[in-house]
Amino acid sequence: MKYYSTNHQAPLASLQKAVVKGLAEDRGLYMPERINRMPKEFFDNIQDMHFRDIAYNVASAFFGEDVDLDALQELVFDTLPFDCPVVKVKHPIYSLELFHGPTLAFKDVGARFMARLLQYFINSGEKTTVNVLVATSGDTGSAVANGFLGVEGIHVYVLYPKGKVSAIQESQFTTLGNNITAIEVDGVFDDCQALVKSAFMDHELNNHMNLTSANSINVARFLPQAFYYFNAYARMKQKELADELVVCVPSGNFGNICAALFAREMGLPVKRFIAANNANDVFFQYLKTGKYEPKPSKQTIANAMDVGDPSNFARIYDLYGESHERISSLISGATYSDEQIRQTMKQCFEETGYVLDPHGACGYRALQEQLLPGETGVFCETAHPAKFKETVEAVIGTEVAIPARLAAFMQGEKKSIPMSKHFDDFKAFLLAQQQ
Repeated sequence: MKYYSTNHQAPLASLQKAVVKGLAEDRGLYMPERINRMPKEFFDNIQDMHFRDIAYNVASAFFGEDVDLDALQELVFDTLPFDCPVVKVKHPIYSLELFHGPTLAFKDVGARFMARLLQYFINSGEKTTVNVLVATSGDTGSAVANGFLGVEGIHVYVLYPKGKVSAIQESQFTTLGNNITAIEVDGVFDDCQALVKSAFMDHELNNHMNLTSANSINVARFLPQAFYYFNAYARMKQKELADELVVCVPSGNFGNICAALFAREMGLPVKRFIAANNANDVFFQYLKTGKYEPKPSKQTIANAMDVGDPSNFARIYDLYGESHERISSLISGATYSDEQIRQTMKQCFEETGYVLDPHGACGYRALQEQLLPGETGVFCETAHPAKFKETVEAVIGTEVAIPARLAAFMQGEKKSIPMSKHFDDFKAFLLAQQQ
């Protein structure tokens, strides 16, 4: 399988190059030259399959031409939890709980999968050190740091905006040490992302060190998230509720919903999608006007979605032939203020007893408002509510227990490097690193 750039000005790349480089030479995002559809018998029997078996079948369609199938199966089974449940909140709304990895966030699967795949390519080629640069508005940094922790031949630099991630999220990537370096940027998420993109395009830096990204920019990070949506369909088919299925994805950098759209192109019978935003409404406005106009990001209580220029819009735009009509016919939007998010968390808890995190609350509310008669909705609950303990407890008035694995992070010593938002400073820091 070859991969092309969304900017269409770079040469085709192998999967290995797309994973190792992350970003194409023309600053575009890599896309597979074709999307293989899953066979009818796969969907006929999917309700009887476990999460790992579903994921292996999908991974084979994505990566089977480029990765030995036995190694791919081992990679998938090592990466994924045995199951990923869909939980009834209030019929016809169900929660796809994606927080069963080491950092209790949906990005754990993609991060661990990418770490193993990158290591596979390093081991099968010339032994070298690969440096992963990742910008985070919250959960990406912790998922990547823990997914890559201790992986030989890979060093990770996590860039995060100072004072704009939760204390638990911050502890998950600033206390690890080893091959993980946390960089605290005096700016917002968009500044962190700009530093990463500029680093990829700097020839002097790339001659000094091998750079790649573990954001959803990287095909190996975002594509495995498609596994979730096949599994959601399987679990809903078990309940005989899959015929009019609507999937709502809380969206920041749009990697997760992009993976869901790829799943649909592979034949997954989802009727339509909803992209639920916080106050960062660039995609919502695009759906309304047909114009994509990035803005500076706004800080909200759903901080992992505080993105003013979502990278994966380029993939969605390319996937549907740059057609606003096609995109808006398949995806609707929603945008919510902090106060609306709080209202939703409180209402859901009082009516159902289900504890939403601020991101999942956007998804739940969008389904409440947009489901049509006869449809069933599944929203992504993307992180455990304990990761936003103070915010959630203040809203619902009840203590949220911290799972043991999160509590352990909080006991560690914070180690981070302060950094300005100016690229010259970041470049100088990287050039000083020993390779």
